[in-house]
Amino acid sequence: MRILIVEDDAPLARSIVALLRAAGYAVDHVATGEDALMVTADEFYALVILDVGLPDTDGFAVLQTLRRRGQRVPVLMLTARDALDDRVRGLDLGADDYLRKPFAPEELEARIRALGRRRGGDPTPELTVGALAINRSTGEARIDGRLLDLRRREWTVLDALATRAGQIVTRETLQAEVFGFDEPVGPNALEVNITRLRGKLAPDGPVIRTIRGVGYLLDAT
Repeated sequence: MRILIVEDDAPLARSIVALLRAAGYAVDHVATGEDALMVTADEFYALVILDVGLPDTDGFAVLQTLRRRGQRVPVLMLTARDALDDRVRGLDLGADDYLRKPFAPEELEARIRALGRRRGGDPTPELTVGALAINRSTGEARIDGRLLDLRRREWTVLDALATRAGQIVTRETLQAEVFGFDEPVGPNALEVNITRLRGKLAPDGPVIRTIRGVGYLLDAT
């Protein structure tokens, strides 16, 4: 999942970015509503974490514009206010979930996982591709019961491919889901992670096939 965080509180934004990158997500951050609308017009995101109180506008206006554009990206709204009217307003405008500040990191991660499963049409945390079993709640992947020792980005690549098992995932799509736009990334970073992942899936797991000039495919057959 590639996630956009729209939050003007710099220390809070830094902590959320660090938390989610450590959990394996590709994360981008902007501090204003205007920037949020600009980047979402050009970039694809699996989730937007949107603060209600922004310096140039409020999160409700940003949400309303996203929905008027026809963008159905899941939106998790953050607020320091506990007013019922605010929560109702956000949900009526098309928000998918609401989280009040301050919040526990574990709760934020759990809500993100739930929204990611809902977006993918699979409400369960477990995914099976041949001998491979993935548990998104625990962040574990096993092949015939054997636990895979995966690095953060390897896990992200595997989850992205397994979610679309049997389908070609373009290199551009995979790159966008694994790396944020402000992360320092080498030209062969994706290929390095693919190579490591292939070694860990062998010999009994599904095979990552390279579709030359297009992308990759996870093949359980």
